[in-house]
Amino acid sequence: MILIPTKLKPIGRRRERSKTIRRQDILQMCIQNLMRRKSRTILTVLGVLIGCCSIVIMVSIGIGMKESQEAMLAEMGDLTIITVTPQQGGKGKTKLDDSAVKTFGHIANVEAVTPKLSLENYTFKLYAGINNRYVCQWSTVVGLDTAEISKMGYKLITGDGIEKSGDVLVGEYLAYNFADSMRPEGANTVDRWGGEFDASGKQQNIPAPYFDAVKTPLTLEVQTDKGKFTVQLSPVGGTKEDYAKGNETSEGIIMSLQDMQNIIDRAQGGNKKALSYSTVLVKVNDISKVAEAENEIKALGYNTSSMESIRKPMEKEARQKQLMLGGLGAISLFVAALGITNTMIMSISERTKEIGIMKSLGCYVNDIRFMFLSEAGAIGLIGGIVGCVVSLVVSIIINLVSIGGPPTPAGFVLAIVGGEGVSRISVIPPWLMLFAIVFSIAIGLGSGYYPANKAVQISALEAIKSE
Repeated sequence: MILIPTKLKPIGRRRERSKTIRRQDILQMCIQNLMRRKSRTILTVLGVLIGCCSIVIMVSIGIGMKESQEAMLAEMGDLTIITVTPQQGGKGKTKLDDSAVKTFGHIANVEAVTPKLSLENYTFKLYAGINNRYVCQWSTVVGLDTAEISKMGYKLITGDGIEKSGDVLVGEYLAYNFADSMRPEGANTVDRWGGEFDASGKQQNIPAPYFDAVKTPLTLEVQTDKGKFTVQLSPVGGTKEDYAKGNETSEGIIMSLQDMQNIIDRAQGGNKKALSYSTVLVKVNDISKVAEAENEIKALGYNTSSMESIRKPMEKEARQKQLMLGGLGAISLFVAALGITNTMIMSISERTKEIGIMKSLGCYVNDIRFMFLSEAGAIGLIGGIVGCVVSLVVSIIINLVSIGGPPTPAGFVLAIVGGEGVSRISVIPPWLMLFAIVFSIAIGLGSGYYPANKAVQISALEAIKSE
């Protein structure tokens, strides 16, 4: 009794090994059968290849359109910023005060919050240069929480951040708002848009302003009912233009919240009023969470605005176009599936006697089905892999043509992975190639299922008798 399981163990192993060998033999027969009818196999694979190329290229163009839209929105500003304002111009029950700012900070997925104070209710001028030679009649001056500026995503082109009282950040194009008081009217400013534009619409050779706003001390003159007062400002850095955060990043000045409060207190003549903000900026950690955070802020009774109202319709349109283009490509692949089915049915009719001999020799029905399904799956696999390679080559060519100029190593890199300022027409991510190969195999197996079932239903005696 003790020796029986010991003797049965190697028998089970031999059975398992023989089963593995049988499947390997069947796969070898599958390859031989495909190679025996090369012309038919090549034409069938070509059908799958064309179908795979169609679906990959079509979907890649849709992804390229989405990438171009996102790049265009990114140029307009940060897509994760929500601008919050009070209802009824601040006269409603819900106030934008420090308590509201703290509440926004506890909302899920909110990364940073900063109130924004401005001098929009006061008349002011900016001066620069020796004897205040350069005058700016219009600008935007705001105060922000300096601890949150970097978290909010403000990008500096030059210089450093605000460290002490009097430090300010100047907008990228602030210097163009200054007029030279020593020059005649009409010829006393530098036209920022006076340069040339390339074929893509980007400005080239932008004329230089009268002075570098980051390296030049500024004087802020505020007009009040009781007279004027001035504040000396020390620029320490220049911000990159981002209209999602406000005009101050382009043609304005950013200072600390405390400095702005001091200026407003001084403008009010020392009569401090209850502080209420006109605007609060809320940054969300992920673009997909913007709508959720925005709805929660609206539920608290505040007005909100963000790029989400622009991004959502564009994203929906891009998704619809992707589905439409992918559907057109899928049609070609389903036509190829009919070709696989036709090839397998013809193969069965030619190999009826072979099937009968296999059955007579004791070949399992599942093995016969496995052999024909393997042939169909192999056709789908080969067509999918070659189709993905061809699609990648076509995509690179399309992108090289759209980039323009002679092909260079740098141009090939941009055509494949993209880059800043480059919009690719066709974008093939790795998941799309993997999906195309798996889908091609699935199409092959699905197309070969009916012929495989038909093959196993053939009677062994009738199959051997057939000519």
